Amino acid sequence: MAVWAIGDLQGCYDVTQRLLEKIRFDPAADRLWFCGDLVNRGGQSIETLRLVHSLREVSHTVLGNHDLSLLAVAERTPEEQRRVNADLQGVLFAPDAPELLAWLRKRKLCHVDRSLGWMMIHAGLAPRWTTFLAEKHAREVESRLHGDNYRRLLRNMYGDSPEWSPRLQGLERDRAIINIFTRMRYCSPRGRIAFEHKGPPGSQLPGLYPWFSVPGHAARDLKIVCGHWSALGLHIGSGIHAIDTGAVWSGKLTALQLDAESLNVVQVPGRDVPAPMPKQRHAKYKQPHPSQRQNGG
Repeated sequence: MAVWAIGDLQGCYDVTQRLLEKIRFDPAADRLWFCGDLVNRGGQSIETLRLVHSLREVSHTVLGNHDLSLLAVAERTPEEQRRVNADLQGVLFAPDAPELLAWLRKRKLCHVDRSLGWMMIHAGLAPRWTTFLAEKHAREVESRLHGDNYRRLLRNMYGDSPEWSPRLQGLERDRAIINIFTRMRYCSPRGRIAFEHKGPPGSQLPGLYPWFSVPGHAARDLKIVCGHWSALGLHIGSGIHAIDTGAVWSGKLTALQLDAESLNVVQVPGRDVPAPMPKQRHAKYKQPHPSQRQNGG
């Protein structure tokens, strides 16, 4: 038996099949962990979603920002749904969309296996979050996303504010938790997310840190595997295993064996033709005043 974590698929069905073949995945014996962003941009989102859904009994999947966006769009009118790209429309108007989307909505923001010693998230954790706190906050949002009033959450989850505080309540608290789990790359020592910064470490403004290297961040008792940050590339260090290697941008799709005694990384080439690059947001982050810089988040 082998347990494999796989980076962002983003609708790259053919690439995903090649990776499963390369790791010799056997659903009778092996298990898969998918790091989120199953859909969007790859051109084969419906095929990819069907594949992961078919493996639901032998896999765990966490929600990424693209998955949540799909769920939100699915609650809009057909006219509004036709304004999204053709790849997502292929999911929204598929005959099995209700079944697939209902399953996707029931996925978690983080998956924890303490016997194995691993936690899986899509993007990041707040500086002061231990793995226990991260799991606790994830379950808060999941309970609403899995409940009868989930549409209200999906309608109100968009926005870059507020920054996380344990004093937040209601929809603002849910939005801040979702942003951390599904959108975080860089943040300040206080935990303010710099949403507009997406490049590799060294490209960010002073006062910002990759979420996993903020000075004084909480000690974490589990190894963490995550995706989301394709510009970071394969990053393994200090208990963090970031495995989004840009398959949709003609990079690679990566699998990491979680139960191996030594590091075992398997990769296959990504899309032959990269997906169109999204429009970049103008950087507006202001370096905090020295009096505001302190550890935690």
